[in-house]
Amino acid sequence: MLVDSAQLLMVPCVDRALPRSALLATSIHLARNAQHLGPASALLIPIRTLTTETTTHGPPGGPPPGFNPEQAKKPLPKEPASAKPEAKLAEKPKANETEVKAATKGASADTEASLTALAAEKQAAVEKTEGKKEEKKLTIGQKIKKEIQHYWDGTKLLAAEVRISSRLALKMAAGYELTRRESRQLQRTVQDLGRLVPFSVFVIVPFAELLLPVALKLFPNLLPSTYEGQKTKDQKASTLRATRKEVSDFLRQTLRETGLPLTQATAQREEFTNFFRKLRSTGEKPTAEDVIKVCKIFRDDLTLDNLSRPQLVSMCRYLNLNTFGTDMMLRYQIRHRMRQIKRDDRAISYEGVDSLSVSELQTACASRGIKSYGVSPARLREDLQTWLDLRLRDGVPSTLLVLSNAYMYGQTQTEEGMASQIEALTGVLSSIPEELFHEIELEVHNAEGAATNKQRLEVLKEQQELIDEELEQNEENQATGFATPRDTEDIDEKEERQAHAESDGTIEKAQVGEALDAEKDMLAASRAEQQREAEAAQPKSSDK
Repeated sequence: MLVDSAQLLMVPCVDRALPRSALLATSIHLARNAQHLGPASALLIPIRTLTTETTTHGPPGGPPPGFNPEQAKKPLPKEPASAKPEAKLAEKPKANETEVKAATKGASADTEASLTALAAEKQAAVEKTEGKKEEKKLTIGQKIKKEIQHYWDGTKLLAAEVRISSRLALKMAAGYELTRRESRQLQRTVQDLGRLVPFSVFVIVPFAELLLPVALKLFPNLLPSTYEGQKTKDQKASTLRATRKEVSDFLRQTLRETGLPLTQATAQREEFTNFFRKLRSTGEKPTAEDVIKVCKIFRDDLTLDNLSRPQLVSMCRYLNLNTFGTDMMLRYQIRHRMRQIKRDDRAISYEGVDSLSVSELQTACASRGIKSYGVSPARLREDLQTWLDLRLRDGVPSTLLVLSNAYMYGQTQTEEGMASQIEALTGVLSSIPEELFHEIELEVHNAEGAATNKQRLEVLKEQQELIDEELEQNEENQATGFATPRDTEDIDEKEERQAHAESDGTIEKAQVGEALDAEKDMLAASRAEQQREAEAAQPKSSDK
């Protein structure tokens, strides 16, 4: 028994020399016979089948060779630079907590921003792939073949549009009402056919086609829309985006410079003056209801008539209109575009924003000055619906909405939807021109019987200065041989203003009709007087 125990005790010593199979067999044998051994011997036996812990054979404990305990007792030198990383490490958790809170607060904004960024990345990827395709050099023959194919496809497309639009014209002549999409299709085809009239001169006159590239360079809109390439469309869109960004910066600057500082003498007890006193003097942020209530006082024609020439030119550039001509011509163009937008607003509101395709949605937003490049379709639908709600339901003038879109075009929007539009309207109202503020203030005081003769005299002088400027511009225009269009139609519809007045419940229907008729007669009389003065001044200038 003693020999067997000694032999068993020697097993751990030769553990590394034995093969794995022999070691496993020995361990199993020792485990089975461990009960016949003494307690001390059994503790020395490695029973691998029973244990659950693994042991590693490391180096022996103790100091390493060459360790000097005397030097270890000396204190380490102080290093102030080492405290900086520790302070940075201590500040990191606080910074992380702040970042987590900020991320939690802006979770909804990040979702919308991610969609917008995704749309922008997709657009950039498409432009990049198109750019790579265009980088491939084509021979002269391939270029000629490509252009011929492009114009042939455009001709077939124009013929198809004429065929479809002829059926739409017959449908409209029969008394049926066209949808918004059908109306736009018919309008686009009529415009393309109108462009073919000057274009046909280059086909009829011999060798006139040699001047066609020069004419297209000077007049890019000479060709019908079916012959327009994607590259030309992208260039026009890029130019319009850059122009709108410049106009946005210019309008924000000019509106700030022409803003009227409110004094205590003009502070009355009406909501109008209280609103502007809070906005300009105290800096208090008004509510959305107050902003909409004040915006409804401003009418499109009154706002447009009191804008300065730089602001009119900027507004025409923002709406992609012609910027040449007198102030009356610029106002005529803007009024014509606003009437088109108002008719389109009713059609979209009747059919619903969801009925528009993505391309139609982008076109509708771009025509209203709403940012459409790099914006997701969901955000475009939300912005367009906000425009329709403010314009049709709340009665906010479309001129103020266009100015608000221009005001926030180049800015990063911190809020979304209705909140951002209300914020932009607040910025426009806080910096309206002085003449417009005085005239609106006079109308508010006249409605309540609180207007003074001093106020009427100031407004009359300001309006007379504007009339004199228009007469001078008309005389200069007539001297050069250009005719100024007669801008006799208003943007504000009588039925629309009457409906808003009735919805307020403050004025009866008969009173609203009488007030509107009286205002229309006064406007017609003032314009007739301006025309007579212009005709009387014309012979004097010719005699000179």
